[in-house]
Amino acid sequence: MKDLRQTIINYSSKDLEQRKNWYSPAAEAYNKARPRYPKNLIDRVVEAAELSCDSKILEVGCGPGTATVAIAPLGCSMVCLEPNPDFCHLAQQNCEPYPNVEIHNTSFEEWMLEAGKFHAVLAASSFHWIPPEVGYPKAANALEENGYLILLWNMNLQPRYEVYQSLSEVYQMYAPSLARYEDRETQEQILRGLGQIVIDSGQFKNLVSGQVISEVTYTIDDYLTLLNTYSPYLELDPSSKNSLFEGLRQKIVQEFGGSIQLSYLSAFHITQKY
Repeated sequence: MKDLRQTIINYSSKDLEQRKNWYSPAAEAYNKARPRYPKNLIDRVVEAAELSCDSKILEVGCGPGTATVAIAPLGCSMVCLEPNPDFCHLAQQNCEPYPNVEIHNTSFEEWMLEAGKFHAVLAASSFHWIPPEVGYPKAANALEENGYLILLWNMNLQPRYEVYQSLSEVYQMYAPSLARYEDRETQEQILRGLGQIVIDSGQFKNLVSGQVISEVTYTIDDYLTLLNTYSPYLELDPSSKNSLFEGLRQKIVQEFGGSIQLSYLSAFHITQKY
């Protein structure tokens, strides 16, 4: 739990301008390669948070609209905030079929609070970028009485452990700090910690959680594109990254036929405003 809180501090303590532009080098890759939220998970969220066509939702850090396009077909009003200009442009493209969606190129911190206006505040794999002392009180203040905070998470995609062991040989040569494996138990522990942080904020009650495991197959090109959207890879110096990716490419082609099977855990935390 201490490590998780430190990780969140590391993300949220970055300068606001740095956070706004962090994903710009990988915005297109993120839009292409990051997994979507499974429909059966979204259906459970809609039911638990009592979402309907009459709901008014504030989405914090919508990215390219990955979760937005899963909720928008309900017909509910969505006001989506995205500080990164590249993500904002992609979200506008992806949400073009939905006139009920408004997308604003601004951060949650800079957004002018509309108190008590929203049935739900939604954040999909984004709320850890906002300082907790800002994010949770402001989200609560934006909600109507008994309104819902909805946090969605797609955990990092993982290969089978045997595949990881093979790929780890490449990591040890070029980027040993990235040679780590998260099994399902570890990811579930991380998720429990994220839920506890919401409750510890003192702003929300009645935590409801759920999760779904999905299996996907990525080609080598798509897999490397995916890796390039994760923060540790964005921080890697170009020379090391090029060597790592070339090594991974050769290994996956030689041992796994040019594609890789992955699994990922999707989850939600839903709480109500005190």
